[in-house]
Amino acid sequence: MALRPMLLLTLLLAATPVAAAETPQATSLFGQKLTTPAPSPEAVAKLQAAKKDYEADPNNADKLIWVGRRAAYAGDFQAAIRIFSDGVRKFPGDARILRHRGHRYITTRQFDRAVADFEKAYTLIANKKDEIEPDGAPNARNIPLTTLGSNIRYHLGLAYYLKHDWKKALRFFGEEVKLADNDDRRISADYWTYQILRRMGDDKQAAAFLKTVPEKPELIENETYWRALRLDKGEITEAEAMKDGAKDPAGVAVAYGVANYHLVNGDKKGAFERMNAIVDDTPGWASFGYIAAESDLTFYKARKTK
Repeated sequence: MALRPMLLLTLLLAATPVAAAETPQATSLFGQKLTTPAPSPEAVAKLQAAKKDYEADPNNADKLIWVGRRAAYAGDFQAAIRIFSDGVRKFPGDARILRHRGHRYITTRQFDRAVADFEKAYTLIANKKDEIEPDGAPNARNIPLTTLGSNIRYHLGLAYYLKHDWKKALRFFGEEVKLADNDDRRISADYWTYQILRRMGDDKQAAAFLKTVPEKPELIENETYWRALRLDKGEITEAEAMKDGAKDPAGVAVAYGVANYHLVNGDKKGAFERMNAIVDDTPGWASFGYIAAESDLTFYKARKTK
């Protein structure tokens, strides 16, 4: 059945900047309601433009996807999930929509639903030519670095990681290590693969894998993952790894990597102190490092009580 564009637009228009700021967008793994700040005028303008484009062409899957992406960038993750869910019903064979809804299921701590979406998307792209995925926030060189396939594998591996299903997480990150066609993709997959091997207790294989990490990667986006790996390799200190702090998603990724470094090397107390610092002192609860810290703290029941 065709999706009625005005119904979608009505739902979106209800998600005003004030509503997005005041309405809980997710529940943390500790049971706390999570809200987002009011979006920037630029984010609101881009969302409104995406709505207008979709209204003019409601049978265009690309335009629906961008409405959902722009809603998420404006901080309304629940609206984004509703939009992508409408898209899944209208375009059931489009792996891209499942990929983006799965991402926002991760954001909102719905890991089982994320896995289901990414597993289905992974099946849909089997034996098909991969395609570049356009960036929502272009990098410094304005060069898209990821593909639909790479994002499905990466996020599926991450969803399993957050469920502490190391074997399945390793499968998908391992595939991405082999298929990565640039150093940014390779380093991000290397980072999670090494963490998983250490979590599985396979220190010998982890050490051997660390030696295969590119020595001087050409990076545009993932320098923070590289810093965390260099800490694991013993090439830099913790202070050097954390030189930019942990107040943005990139910094949180390093902070989580440092916490992981302590955990897999037997310093649980130090690891949990650093994970608690991430969830207590970092505002960006939608970042993967933050979510991973939450997941570990609840898994190990090491949450600090104030």
